[in-house]
Amino acid sequence: MLLSPPMTPSDSRLTNAADTIAELRAAVEKALEGKPEVIDLALTALLADGHVLIEDVPGVGKTTLARALARAVGGQLHRVQFTSDLLPSDVLGVSVFDQRTGDFTLRRGPIFTNVLLADEINRASPRTQSALLEAMSERQVTIDGQTIQLEPPFFVLATQNPHDYAGTFPLPESQLDRFMLRIRIGYPPAHTETQLFLNGETDRVQHVNTVVDHTHFTQLQSEVQHIKVDESLANYLQSLLSATRSSPLLALGASTRAGMHLARTARARALLRGRSYCIADDIHDLAIPVLAHRVRLASHVEGYVPTREETEAAIRDITDRVPIPL
Repeated sequence: MLLSPPMTPSDSRLTNAADTIAELRAAVEKALEGKPEVIDLALTALLADGHVLIEDVPGVGKTTLARALARAVGGQLHRVQFTSDLLPSDVLGVSVFDQRTGDFTLRRGPIFTNVLLADEINRASPRTQSALLEAMSERQVTIDGQTIQLEPPFFVLATQNPHDYAGTFPLPESQLDRFMLRIRIGYPPAHTETQLFLNGETDRVQHVNTVVDHTHFTQLQSEVQHIKVDESLANYLQSLLSATRSSPLLALGASTRAGMHLARTARARALLRGRSYCIADDIHDLAIPVLAHRVRLASHVEGYVPTREETEAAIRDITDRVPIPL
């Protein structure tokens, strides 16, 4: 009788991680039905310890997805509604003078959390938007000269309305570069939308169960670095970056940070699919959500702001031209 080879510790960890991720996916789907690709992209970014920018029209489930993800991974959630009068101190916190002690006491802002839901981030002024930069990049904040580390895991789930909506401020390139993925939810399938009308529920997040606590989730994130990327895939990724920098379609190509994020999300996607190694599809399929918001389309008309579809089409053209390693 033939016996199966014994599982190694790495095989066991991979199996356990894949099972937990499947539970996370199923939990989030209770709140956002009919959008498995969107949920997979969001989980990929969170496993890769990145931040997610959800861009779409109002009312299609952006906030629902963010709340469901936070609940599923057992993280503390703080929500900030970004408005034009929001100040950086409203997000970071402020030092308040205590007359009893004669000293200043830090009153921490909502950024001290595991999951920060930055709702309609592009309605805030550029000054307030930039208050998130240090936290998103370094996992720390500086208030009145004092640097404070943020507790892991920390990720920003930001929603924004299309740039042509009234009262919006476009995110600067430096801010966009901190978001690992930009995703769009879109309208639900017809049968899913019909069921929503029949059920009459207004908050489906209440059905999402907590699958892991935030400590266990950081362990899941650490598994991503053990996923293998061979040299041919690294060369393929670098060729994609070089193509964005030399393409006549783009005025600004992808940064090195963008390439590092693409490599990490490719590893996270492999883990999501239950593999211990990356394949070319992991990089190819994530190129648009990782790179499209980080590049600038070449425009010959002054003041013209390219649409998201135009920028994504340029990245798609580049990925179609770069040879995929066999």
